[in-house]
Amino acid sequence: MTSWYYVQGKDRVGPVEEVELGNLLQNGILNSESYIWTKGFDNWKKFNEVSELDHVLNAAGSVDDALEEADESLDWQTVSKSEKLFMIKIGIDRGSEEVEYGPYSLNELSKAYSEKRINEKTLLFVPGQMQEWGFLADIPVFEELFDTLPPVIDEIDRRKNSRKPFVARMFFHDEEKLFEGVCRDISIGGLQILVSEFPGSVGDDVSMNVHPDNSDYCFTAKGQIVRILDGGQGFSLRFMNLTEEAKSSIDNYVNRN
Repeated sequence: MTSWYYVQGKDRVGPVEEVELGNLLQNGILNSESYIWTKGFDNWKKFNEVSELDHVLNAAGSVDDALEEADESLDWQTVSKSEKLFMIKIGIDRGSEEVEYGPYSLNELSKAYSEKRINEKTLLFVPGQMQEWGFLADIPVFEELFDTLPPVIDEIDRRKNSRKPFVARMFFHDEEKLFEGVCRDISIGGLQILVSEFPGSVGDDVSMNVHPDNSDYCFTAKGQIVRILDGGQGFSLRFMNLTEEAKSSIDNYVNRN
C-alpha cells in the first residue's frame, strides 16, 4: 500500500495512507495546491498534478459541492409541516438566559405556541437554509400556522437579536450525506450540536468542518461523541487533539460572544 507525505505549513507530515489524504482534503487541511510526495517522486508535487489521486480530489470536490448546495433560501411554501427542520432559541422572548432546542416541525411549533411554551419573540433558525436567527413573528406562514395576525416586534428587541448563530457544517466520511447543526456550549474541551436525524452513537469518532458566517472562526476538528441528547436531537462531543489554530478560533469566538 502506498504511503504519502504532505506539507502542512512549514512541516512535512506522514506517512499517511490514501484514505487519510481524502479526509485531510475534506477537512480543509489540504487542497488541490498542497504539496505531497511518495516514494518514486523526484520532488514534491501539487495534489492536482498527481493523476493517480484524481479520484481522491474528485471525491473531496463532491463534499464541497454539497456544502454549497446546503446554502439555499428556505421555501416556506413547500416546507412540510411534519418535517423536523427548525431550531428555536428561547430567552429573549421571556427575559432569561438564552437556550437552544430542536429540531422541531411546524406542527410541533404550532402546538407549543398554543400551549404558550413559545411566543412571537421566540427565535427560529434552519441550518443551511436561513442566514440568521429570526423571530417567530416574522415567518411568512405565521398567520396560516397560528390563525392570528403576527404581532409587531419593536426595534429594541430586534437590536438584541443581532448576533448570528454559530453553525457547524459536518460531513461524516462513512456516509454520503451532509449534516448541519447549531453549536452550543462550545469550548476548547468540546461542544454540543443540535442536528436532525444524526446517525452516530456514543463512542463514535467524528471529523468536522466548522464554518460560521464569520470566517474568523472557521476551523477543522475531530472528537468523540460522549452523549446523545434526549430525543435524538443531537450530541455532545469531546474534542481530540485540537490544533492551536482551532483552539485560537474557539477562544476568540467564546471571548467575543
